Amino acid sequence: MKFMKLGTRPDTFYTEEATRTVISGVPTDLTVRINNISYHLHKLPLLPKCGLLQQLCSVSEESGNVTLELHDIPGGENAFELCAKFCYGITINLSAHNFVSAFCAAKFLRMTEAVEKGNFVAKLEAFFTSCILEGWKDSIVTLRSTGMVPEWSENLGIIRRCIDSILEKILKPPAKVTWSFTYTRLGYERKGHHSVPRDWWTEDVSDLDLDLFRCIIAAVRSTNILPPQLIGEALHVYACRWLPDLTKTSGSSESSGAQSAQRKQQILETIVSLIPVDGGSVSVGFLLRLLSLANLLGVSPVIKAELIRRSGQQLEEAKPNDLLVPSCNCDDHYSYDIDLVGALLESFLRLWKRRSRERQSIKSIINVGKLVDSYLQAVAMDVNMPVQKVVSLAEAVPEIARPQHDQLYKAINIYLKEHPGLAKADKKQLCRILDCQKLPPEIRLHAVRNENLPLRTIVQALFFDQGRGYRGKDQKLPTGEQFRSWQQISQLCTDDMSKPKLRSSKESPEAEGLKHHAPVASKRVNKNLSKSDGRPGMEPTSDTPRHDGAVRDSRKGKEVRDRNNGSKPEHLQILARRTGSHHSQGKS
Repeated sequence: MKFMKLGTRPDTFYTEEATRTVISGVPTDLTVRINNISYHLHKLPLLPKCGLLQQLCSVSEESGNVTLELHDIPGGENAFELCAKFCYGITINLSAHNFVSAFCAAKFLRMTEAVEKGNFVAKLEAFFTSCILEGWKDSIVTLRSTGMVPEWSENLGIIRRCIDSILEKILKPPAKVTWSFTYTRLGYERKGHHSVPRDWWTEDVSDLDLDLFRCIIAAVRSTNILPPQLIGEALHVYACRWLPDLTKTSGSSESSGAQSAQRKQQILETIVSLIPVDGGSVSVGFLLRLLSLANLLGVSPVIKAELIRRSGQQLEEAKPNDLLVPSCNCDDHYSYDIDLVGALLESFLRLWKRRSRERQSIKSIINVGKLVDSYLQAVAMDVNMPVQKVVSLAEAVPEIARPQHDQLYKAINIYLKEHPGLAKADKKQLCRILDCQKLPPEIRLHAVRNENLPLRTIVQALFFDQGRGYRGKDQKLPTGEQFRSWQQISQLCTDDMSKPKLRSSKESPEAEGLKHHAPVASKRVNKNLSKSDGRPGMEPTSDTPRHDGAVRDSRKGKEVRDRNNGSKPEHLQILARRTGSHHSQGKS
């Protein structure tokens, strides 16, 4: 930081209540009032250097002591005192911190060369040109201090000249950067032989006010010299500096206690407007955090739509935690905004359909499918998350995006565990999106033993698990034993469906709904397996003849099943227990 020292006399100003006076043997004859402060000074040292004071005193009708009101002086009483001390020859120290106020006040008082040679304005101008504008941090500090007197700074050209100086240094190659700068990123150690990072300027620029920062970024973009990713990094640093909700990875944030929601909203909208149009200029994680904050602040629909569009373009790069945007709707009792993720997916799919013929598009849609399934696993832990929301988002993923359903199965399993009181109809609705044919063998085995799943889903898993035995390299037909196992599976499912028919006239509503259904024959099962959607058809048909195993006497049927259970494979025994539990529940 550069300094300029003027004057040699010691400071003789002192304060008495609201009055500033100079210690002198000569009585004061000039009183200057600025805000609540009164300065008792002398005409002799001030008037020869201040053209404005000369004019005001010459038209004053007062004789002897003259009183002047200078409440509109830029910089206030502190800036005026610097000018007064210069006139008295008292030592003052000037730097980038007080230059702007001193320069504007000197211009206001007309302390120019036309009034006296070697006046204050000329000295300040020389300091500004040779010292401040030549330094990096001096230019930043000076530009930041223009916020106290923005109109005067703009009219005097201070802002324009500082921006030009800063821009010139930003555009220099990192190898030519020889001045000090602020860089506090993790993992970076400032050493003599350490190379200068490409984003060395971003932290210092983030100290500027929003309007000044916007001017800097707009000037950098207009040159088309720096890559869009570097501009995006500057926007990210600024957001971390002024929007504390985005500081998960940055420790340089300020407290937001004094910031109003309107101010934050203005900052957010400005940052969004400055994001380069080039894809990948900012990370999707940054866009999603901006979107999360936009929900909280209630920004304009245009800004929110733009963030959704930009995030949807890069959705493939997101992580599940990035999508965990808190719900801001007071009527929603669940934690995460799952509808917003649905909007992101919809935006991605619109773009994906336009370029679906490209080779990378298949890989892209599969990655997004995995991302959505991982997100569903996270929101499934929310005990208040409605099943309809989960089903709607899961069904929005195209079939091509899920070559396997293992991650979807995990999400469904988590949801069923966290919602033990889920109704049967809701369980069926949730599990209908699961294709057991796309489950890996180990996951399918887990599904067979999963008591949280509906019986229909378990039977589907059993069918495909049995079908695995003959879909080998030789494509042999199923053996007689395997075929009999399929018949046993079908029989167990049929018994479960037809069991209520054994009741007398006091049949339950469930029995009424099932009494027109007949058991499923093995041939019908095989036919259902060849359906176009690849899913087993488990619904019985009315034209299928009843098996001999359809028991006329319920106790006799139970004895037969109990006898057969001892010789059945493990997965058949599991299914038998499930069907038995269903019967016992019906009786109770």
